[in-house]
Amino acid sequence: MARRVFFSFHYERDKWRAGQVRNSWVTKLDREAAGFWDTAAWEEVKKKGDEAIKRWIREHLKGSSVTAVLIGTETSQRRYVRYEIEQSRAKGNGLLGIYIHRIRDINGTTEPKGSNPFTEMGYPGIRTYDWVNDGGYNNLGKWVEAAYQQALAKS
Repeated sequence: MARRVFFSFHYERDKWRAGQVRNSWVTKLDREAAGFWDTAAWEEVKKKGDEAIKRWIREHLKGSSVTAVLIGTETSQRRYVRYEIEQSRAKGNGLLGIYIHRIRDINGTTEPKGSNPFTEMGYPGIRTYDWVNDGGYNNLGKWVEAAYQQALAKS
């Protein structure tokens, strides 16, 4: 069964790389075959002020059961990513991190690896993966399901 996934990432810096992950299901037979659904229409979020952005985050987390944090070079320092992690934990979502720094951007370049936001926030034990080295295209659905099952076991 596919899970509904909320993708958290540094919008300005990582939207190209995040798009590669978020749209990886397109070449699969269907969303069920991909193993996940993305509930966030992240393109719609613009700078609308702090409360509007937080409201948008809470609203888009509602239908999700897993939050995937796409970790780029500066992701762990982003206040809205931290807010999304906090809200996801409060909601009981499964959590996982996916390092995306090795995904080539539109110019063909990669970036330095960013720090783990879960560790920085004092949440050890949340599984992280590397999209390129760990075969994200083929394994994302499995990672999402594992995060969901881990959250179920904690509840």
